[in-house]
Amino acid sequence: MSISAVVWDVDDTLFDYTTADRAGMHRHLVVEGLLDRYGSVERALTLWREITDQQWARFAAGEADFETQRRDRVRVFLGEELTDTGADAWYQRYKTHYEAAWALFPDVLPALDTLAASHRHAVLSNSSIHVQEYKLRALGILDRFEAVVCAAELGVSKPEPQAFHAVCAALELAPHQVAYVGDHPEIDGRGAAEAGLLSVWIDRDGLPARADAPGGPRRISSLAELPAVLAADTRFGASSTIG
Repeated sequence: MSISAVVWDVDDTLFDYTTADRAGMHRHLVVEGLLDRYGSVERALTLWREITDQQWARFAAGEADFETQRRDRVRVFLGEELTDTGADAWYQRYKTHYEAAWALFPDVLPALDTLAASHRHAVLSNSSIHVQEYKLRALGILDRFEAVVCAAELGVSKPEPQAFHAVCAALELAPHQVAYVGDHPEIDGRGAAEAGLLSVWIDRDGLPARADAPGGPRRISSLAELPAVLAADTRFGASSTIG
């Protein structure tokens, strides 16, 4: 059966999160007078991302709610016992600089336009609906998606099959009728493939070439390649011409 819908990851798939994160953090550290504390924006970002991963793991395990893990990211990053109000205020100042650098990847709108008439579209993200709907609206593409499904409200996150099956259920489609496009080879790529979706890994970093495993994610370097992948669904043993 042909693919009827494409489900999208957001950060570093549609939205250039990495670039915005660096630009926003650099500006924030300068304004807050914190750049010298960390030595460089790269060192600060490495620490911030490590802490984010640790705190997200707590959230994913049900040990903290979404707001608590975000506040604790700030507390650990600064090494200070901030109140909830203080942590929220610091994060909001950071968020202002971060949002000023938001942008879609250049290949996103052409891909969405090309597929608009042939496929339905939705989002599955390991964030919250509040965060991602706000972001997609600010980027001008929220109305492109029938559904936005997020881990914070769902109670389960990628790469768990239940997360992928939840967005399929929202579309009233079986997993084999749905493609998933994401930037992480394990969380997105392996997770979607194991859940029975056509998994497409967008590898913008050009990692060393490797053959696509039968039934595994199909790797592309640009969303311009996506229509051909959808048309030549090769999950069931046929050879792939991609990557």
